Amino acid sequence: MSKKNITTTERRSESKYVLIKPHISEKATDLSNEGFYVFIVKKGANKREVKDEVEKKYKVKVEKVMMINVHPKKKRIGRTEGETKGYKKAIVKLKKGQNIDLALV
Repeated sequence: MSKKNITTTERRSESKYVLIKPHISEKATDLSNEGFYVFIVKKGANKREVKDEVEKKYKVKVEKVMMINVHPKKKRIGRTEGETKGYKKAIVKLKKGQNIDLALV
């Protein structure tokens, strides 16, 4: 029996969706007025995958993608210590004149 060697690009393409949900916050709402939209994405996502999925899902043209790793923060309740979950954000800039209505999402 021979095993097929799977490259990292093939492994990434196995997971169908990269976008998890739009990130709705006060800052994200202010950015959307300037043509930037913020999404929470999977940890292993890269800029190319995010760009392709946003263009396909929302039928818009993406100009630029910026990725941010949000690190877990330490929390404490009484003597119990823990952490919040870390996640990855993508800030997507659309080409001029295009927008996404996140209220319908």
